[in-house]
Amino acid sequence: MNPLRLGLVALLVIAPAVQGQQFGPHIGYVYPAGGRQGTTFEVTVGGQFLDGASEVFLSGAGIQATVLEYVKPMSQKQFNDLREKLQELLTKKTAATKQQRKRGAAEEAKNEPKPIWTDADEKAVGELRMKLATFVRRPASPAIAETVRLKVTLAPDAEPGDRELRLETRGGLTNPMMFRIGQLPEFSKAPAKLHDESTTGKGARYRSYATDKKPAGPVEITLPAIVNGQIQAGTVDRYRFRAAKGQHIVVAAGARELIPYISDAVPGWFQATLGLYDAKGKELQYAGNFRFHPDPVLYYEIAGDGDYTLEIKDSIYRGREDFVYRITVGELPFITSIFPLGGKLGAKSTVELKGWNLPTARLTRDSKESTPSVQPVSVRKGEWSSNSVPFAVDDLPELLEKEPNNLKDRAQRVKLPVIVNGRVNQPGDSDVFRFEGRAGEEIVAEVLARRLDSPLDSILRLTDSKGKELALNDDHEDKGSGLLTHHADSVIQVKLPVNGTYYLTLSDSQKKGGPEYTYRLRISQPRPDFELRVVPSSITARTGMTVPITVFAIRRDGFADDIALKLKDAPAGFKLSGGWIPANQNKIRMTLTVPMSERDVPLNLHIEGQATIQGHEVRHPGIPAEDMMQAFYYYHLVPAKEWRVMVTKGGRFKTPWKLAADKTVKLPAGGTAPVRITVPKGPYLSQVIFKLSDPPEGIGIVKIVPEKDGIAIVLRADPAKVKPGLKGNLILNASVERKADAASKKKNTPNRQDLGLLPAIPFEIVATLEARK
Repeated sequence: MNPLRLGLVALLVIAPAVQGQQFGPHIGYVYPAGGRQGTTFEVTVGGQFLDGASEVFLSGAGIQATVLEYVKPMSQKQFNDLREKLQELLTKKTAATKQQRKRGAAEEAKNEPKPIWTDADEKAVGELRMKLATFVRRPASPAIAETVRLKVTLAPDAEPGDRELRLETRGGLTNPMMFRIGQLPEFSKAPAKLHDESTTGKGARYRSYATDKKPAGPVEITLPAIVNGQIQAGTVDRYRFRAAKGQHIVVAAGARELIPYISDAVPGWFQATLGLYDAKGKELQYAGNFRFHPDPVLYYEIAGDGDYTLEIKDSIYRGREDFVYRITVGELPFITSIFPLGGKLGAKSTVELKGWNLPTARLTRDSKESTPSVQPVSVRKGEWSSNSVPFAVDDLPELLEKEPNNLKDRAQRVKLPVIVNGRVNQPGDSDVFRFEGRAGEEIVAEVLARRLDSPLDSILRLTDSKGKELALNDDHEDKGSGLLTHHADSVIQVKLPVNGTYYLTLSDSQKKGGPEYTYRLRISQPRPDFELRVVPSSITARTGMTVPITVFAIRRDGFADDIALKLKDAPAGFKLSGGWIPANQNKIRMTLTVPMSERDVPLNLHIEGQATIQGHEVRHPGIPAEDMMQAFYYYHLVPAKEWRVMVTKGGRFKTPWKLAADKTVKLPAGGTAPVRITVPKGPYLSQVIFKLSDPPEGIGIVKIVPEKDGIAIVLRADPAKVKPGLKGNLILNASVERKADAASKKKNTPNRQDLGLLPAIPFEIVATLEARK
């Protein structure tokens, strides 16, 4: 093999992994979205680019799962092939019919050959017509058109709760999807009906969806139970059960909580509604949501022995395969609210419970956490556990709000720092707090309510002793709350102008109130801090490859300094490049390089962020997340449980280049700076093209200069678009020009092949004189 061909082979082996990151396998739904401990059942996973699905990965212990079948819609080529085959058969039938008509009785007596058309041919025509009739030229939802059928076994002692399901496909690892393990008996409707199509190509089966023309009757269930289903367009699902007088039935639907965001649907999720009917069809109870949660919860005290029917549908009768639901129904414990919403670290807290079928109205929670956090609280009645609600713990002094405090002259006096646990007790109520402040002192007031499952839509107003307004805030967006679409908690941060008395008023912006309108109000000096989100939560790379990731910084209380990032306890061979989030920036693209050895299963890696805050070293883990799109437009960072990285088999050759030095490039505004890359010598270098991947506007490549041990890529910064002080990472993408053949020229096929990424290069825009130093 000549040097040119050898070099090109070495480069090209990494291309598939790059393409896999751009067009990676994706799960759109899992049905059913869970199962009962100690059972074995089938699960359908719908998505896109799921070819070659071979392994199932579920987080946690006590689960076994295998792939049974991969299914995809018929392609245009397969349709054309079937149509040609049908035409051949019909031509054959026409010829046979003509031949039979020409025969007379005499010819029949001579035992002439029978007509060439057979019963098998007639059957084949019918089958082909049926297959062709189910063809959909353009699937309505390509993102969920492919399916993988699984067999799942849950151990009797599998821990109940939420897990994450991923598939390993030919294109790599999929995104995670929620899979819930429960304790109750389960009833599942059959998955969306499918018509069998031809079997072609490496065991793949091709099918298309069919819909029922007649609505199905109610499914008989016994309580307590979990029911699983999928809502199709225009349909309503019904379940019938027997109940006795005096039973307190709770029905809690899980829909949006299973699939938080659907990118191509408005409002961006399955908006389920619940209805409860008696044996005569009279509506007894209806629920379209539960407070601000889209998933409805219904409660009803049974008036008499008899049959009752539960109904679920979409609020505007939409539906398709990813409108998956999981309903818990029965005389089960359910917490509707708690008070207070949190407590002090290391101390016992008495928590008041509100809800249905609860074993107690109060519980004592012993805080064992070492750092401020939000933890789940639930109760158990008999063998059944309730839903979980969030409970926050912090290290600041705490107190309870005291009424009456709705006017300035009745303001509750507090001493900073403090966390006040309170309620907006009734519609139109306000809570006023009075504190002493000093000139130049910086104060933060933050409400935790909606983020702790309270329906309160807070508004904060800070005034001085004369009533002059100093700060006002209604809604403050918290990127760390990826499941909220209405960021209803308030935050204000202000520097006090003079020594004196100040008044902070908290109320509901919609003038609502009640016992469940609870809050935690922190009033303190700033406590600068940060959180991290790592996107995506699933990565696939071939051995030795470099892939991009994005890390988001969620900055708290004005923290604006650099955050250093590193891999924590990673196996040898993994390397993070460009590991920093510069000051005053909220996200950074960087790269992860994987080792040369293949791994049998995905690894659970961890990123850690470190910063110096007020003289102390602070470290926080990077929380894996999916950057999910809602309703064509909005984006949300939805946390995942694990950051999974799969290293698949690569080619024989290593990446033929590397950065000559691992340091920050000082790029003068209006000037140039080289990035040196060591590359083995060879004529193939003239074929390689380097391009910056999503660089800041104003930074570009001006030339590539051959050097003794490789090349220098010369960068330039446009002074009109970038200014000194800008920092970040630059990522180089390499490609190679292929010699186009005659067929490619006719089809106008691009003759450029992506090769992969180089490790991220930290840069800083500096003044010209600084660069010379």
